[in-house]
Amino acid sequence: MSDDRGSSDPDRPGTTAERTTGALTEPASVGSWLRRLVDRLPGLAVAVAVAATATALGVWFPLVGGPVAGIVIGVALAAARRPSERLRPGITAASKFVLQLSVVLLGCQLSLTQVVRVGGSSLPVMLGSLMACLAAAYLVGRRLGIGRDLRTLIGVGTSICGASAIAAVTPVIGAASAEVAYAVSTIFLFNIAAVLVFPALGHLLDMSQQAFGLFAGTAVNDTSSVVAAAATYGDEAGQYAVVVKLTRTLLIIPISLWLAALTKRSAPAASAAGPDTRPRLNVLKLVPWFLVGFLLAVLVNTIGLIPSWAHQGLTTLCVFMITVALSAIGLTTDLRALRRAGPRPLLLGACLWAVVSVTCLLLQYGTSSL
Repeated sequence: MSDDRGSSDPDRPGTTAERTTGALTEPASVGSWLRRLVDRLPGLAVAVAVAATATALGVWFPLVGGPVAGIVIGVALAAARRPSERLRPGITAASKFVLQLSVVLLGCQLSLTQVVRVGGSSLPVMLGSLMACLAAAYLVGRRLGIGRDLRTLIGVGTSICGASAIAAVTPVIGAASAEVAYAVSTIFLFNIAAVLVFPALGHLLDMSQQAFGLFAGTAVNDTSSVVAAAATYGDEAGQYAVVVKLTRTLLIIPISLWLAALTKRSAPAASAAGPDTRPRLNVLKLVPWFLVGFLLAVLVNTIGLIPSWAHQGLTTLCVFMITVALSAIGLTTDLRALRRAGPRPLLLGACLWAVVSVTCLLLQYGTSSL
């Protein structure tokens, strides 16, 4: 029996000819959206189940917390058995979209006054650590014999915002997919290390909630790990770190523009016989949508549309959503891929992680914010 779903008969309802009309575009889109949602439900369910278990463990072991437990459980499950292809769409959605929604929701607890004050006061520490990390990436990376694109990806990911920064600059410099995968894996490894080590270091140094929030928001590179490390230290540190981290995310724009200029200058001149096919920079796409959503949520809270009694519930919901996202990230971690790639990029990542951490602490001490 033949399948006529792909028929091109223009008189048949729902055919290709009719689906291209404006009247039928919306139903077709709704059906496609529903199918994608159904495809993602199994993986989302697994991530939520892991997050629920991690949240219970976090209640029993508050120093560890639900988000960290979610990473550990996810990595352990992935090491024992990789998620099936049926689960991957939902797990990917949980690791990205759910995390981004949680950041938007965190904005409901902040005011514009806080954003301006925290963002402005953290600029010296952010800019100083950024310059130190990029310089170290160039010098140490060349010393280790690591290619320009890979050391650039690791340097930008460590100094700004992890995978988001790597994704933003990849089309700018034209990096290969294998280099992107290694850079993201390297960054994620030290994200986990930061989540586990930094809260203990903060207690050892007797850092205040605000000081640790500045440290975590600047020295930890990926949003999920920033929130996990700071939330483990305390609610105030978590809120402060998110504002610092999102302010730091804006550095993607000037760094990408700078790299685009360097790439254009170093690339050979385009042939007069053919067009320039190099990727073009779209500045608007460099600003993550969840950053815009976060600022809008802050605005809504600033004008008093969110009652104060709702803040605690929103905080609890945010932490659980973060735990879901981190559980999903753990489920997608490939430990064998890191072992196959060799030690030199990992060594560079470790050096840059140390440079950023030490630079942040020194700058915080120098600016009396430690």
